[in-house]
Amino acid sequence: MPPASPASPAAQSSGAALELLVHGVGGATPQEMLGDPRTTRITGDTTAAVYRRTEDVGAEQHPERHRDGPVAEAYCWSNLTSGNGSRALWLLLLPFMVVNIAHWMRPSAQGRARAVRLYGVLVRLLALSLTVLLTAAACEVALDLVAWQCAGTPECSAQRSWLGFLSTRQDGWFAQPGRRLAVAALVPTALVGLLWYLSNRTWSAYESQRPLAWEDPDSARTDTDEDTAPRPGAPLVRPALGRPGFWYGRRLVARLRAAHTAAGFLTVAAAVGITAARYDRSADSPVPAAVGILLEAALALCATVVLTVVCHRGRSERRLDNRIDRAVTTYLPGSALALLLCAVVHACWSRPGWVSTGALPGEAAFRALALTQGLLVVALALVARSLYRRAPEPRTTLHGLGGPAVAMLACALGGVMTGGIAQRVGDWLDGPGTPGMGAAADIDGPPVLLSWQASVIPVLLLLLLPPLAWLTARTVRRARRMGPGIEAEYKEEHPEPGRTRRIARTRATAALTDAAPGILGLLSGAALLLGVMAVTGSWLTGQVPGLATDGTGPFVESLAETAQSTGSWLTGFGFILFVTWGRRAYRDVSARRTIGILWDVGTFWPRAAHPFAPPCYAERAVPDLSSRMCAWTGSTRGRLVISGHSQGSVLAAAAVWQLPDPVRRRVALLTYGSPIERLYGRWFPAYFGRVPLEGLERSVHCWRNLWRATDPIGGPVRIDEGQGQEVDRGPLRDPLVYGRTVEHPLPEPILGHSDYQADPAFAVERAALLERLGPVVPQQAGGAAQGSAGRSSG
Repeated sequence: MPPASPASPAAQSSGAALELLVHGVGGATPQEMLGDPRTTRITGDTTAAVYRRTEDVGAEQHPERHRDGPVAEAYCWSNLTSGNGSRALWLLLLPFMVVNIAHWMRPSAQGRARAVRLYGVLVRLLALSLTVLLTAAACEVALDLVAWQCAGTPECSAQRSWLGFLSTRQDGWFAQPGRRLAVAALVPTALVGLLWYLSNRTWSAYESQRPLAWEDPDSARTDTDEDTAPRPGAPLVRPALGRPGFWYGRRLVARLRAAHTAAGFLTVAAAVGITAARYDRSADSPVPAAVGILLEAALALCATVVLTVVCHRGRSERRLDNRIDRAVTTYLPGSALALLLCAVVHACWSRPGWVSTGALPGEAAFRALALTQGLLVVALALVARSLYRRAPEPRTTLHGLGGPAVAMLACALGGVMTGGIAQRVGDWLDGPGTPGMGAAADIDGPPVLLSWQASVIPVLLLLLLPPLAWLTARTVRRARRMGPGIEAEYKEEHPEPGRTRRIARTRATAALTDAAPGILGLLSGAALLLGVMAVTGSWLTGQVPGLATDGTGPFVESLAETAQSTGSWLTGFGFILFVTWGRRAYRDVSARRTIGILWDVGTFWPRAAHPFAPPCYAERAVPDLSSRMCAWTGSTRGRLVISGHSQGSVLAAAAVWQLPDPVRRRVALLTYGSPIERLYGRWFPAYFGRVPLEGLERSVHCWRNLWRATDPIGGPVRIDEGQGQEVDRGPLRDPLVYGRTVEHPLPEPILGHSDYQADPAFAVERAALLERLGPVVPQQAGGAAQGSAGRSSG
């Protein structure tokens, strides 16, 4: 698509002007955005819709009534993320969301299609390992701790009346270990089924809206999948976010949903079937060992198919792909479920001499999972570093290693959540004893590795204290140094030390956002190193840390026992905290709004790595915005400013990228408090880096970005335009005035990230954008200094 010069003449305009407001994180009501209690829905539904003031309905037919500025429309999308209390339970899917984000954090690539595809494959494999880890943890709790250990131990089952029909004390039909495992398998099977149901339901509710196909000769000229850089000699093309199929990933999500569902069923089948098969081979069992061998071979074959499906195909973005791979989506989960039923039937076969002792052999499985995740993260780091060195961008997070660091964080979160619930259930079943600490315990408890992983959590928290203390001290020093400069900036003759300190402290605190990559890098690196140490310690000793250090001295022994008990408590507390937040958010609207902000940021990206991640609201919001802009400009031939605050500015930019070229020539982009470069450009350079943002500036008719030094989220877009008009305006003064004046007799607040429309620069810049879009007709003259048509801060 040839770049459209800002100096090029605009298309003929009818004189009608529209400001399309898009709120930011946390949401806002149409009444708040438009500044009027009387609003009317123009288009949309109860989930996301466009509103106007009631008096502005049909404003295009009466332009003389809107001489003071453009007609305002508000696009409200908050119900996509935080409108329903039950959605707060998505907190339990946090590791899946984090690993899905890592997929989009790869460095920019130029001519490295194979490396880009390898990066995507590694992230999808990491995502698959998290599904297996979650299912394995459910199997550990239900099959091992409850059905195998507690129900098989008279001392434990005697205190649990609800285990009566499974207890060996009853000597009933379910007393045999295999049959107890078959009954307990219902719990992890139901969990996998629930995840499948939620993924399928949220797709239907959020992401299944097929975008409109607009005629555009540029739409056929797109890059290869997962590669944003044009080939040498190829014409300039749209960035990845402008591809026709970017916001419609139905085919990949359906494939991944089938593969992950099958992987979950296979994990349960392996936990049940392999345990029975091992007994058949090692004892005088009435069941032929060949049956177990055949079942294991079938499980291995189906697992190979799952891996092939996950690795074979990534996203298809060059066109709007509405196809479904029926063979995969239908037969793969069905085959895995059939194998699970076979494993259950095999385990229920009568084995009178089989007695459950100790714990299930799950230690090796958890250790293999941990090692696999570590190797995948290291391989991902090597690929990411290779991509970054090919096209380095200095502001990219961790020099291209942001994606691997976030992937490591996802694995750590998965380990904390799954290990936490296993530790808590083990402590609960064992009563006053401590599982794994000796003969006084009623049950052996969860695998030793989980105790080692829990023991490194206090160490990890201690490692974070020095850098956090250093950041705090640096922020305090920076705030002190800012004082004289702030007083000189406002030219205040009688400065107030308290006022100066508040402004300086707000600016210094806002700058902490730029230190987040360093903290994340330290956290992920330490988690990887300590994870390796935990695997090694559990493998070499075969005991929990409290017993493995016996004989090393009182100091070391006390440290190990303290770390083990504290870590076990912290993992359980972390899981309980997630559940508590979800329960509170279900009942408390304010808490629901706070948790909704997390999803506003974390679920912007499509589900490209993990199908069980919370749904992507942008797959609904971006087509909504682009369709509205196309429909309005097509019917009125008027000028349009899309005005986005905070996360709304990211949605606005993505929607502009999706527009056909004739529509973009009638559209101006106004962003404020925007994280489009400060956060998205640094963390997602392949999609919001320097090259894509420069392409956005060239393709849209005009763009203006407002920012403040007191804003911890928004910032400049840092585009070097040469002789053209600059995009950035800022930093804007915040507060507008230092002290009391005749115009401002009361102290002005420090706004930070909110209420950019209160600054006079907002109306001036909006009017200037409309002027650049086309000649000002008489009925709109003189609108440059008017107030805002509405509010979009969220």
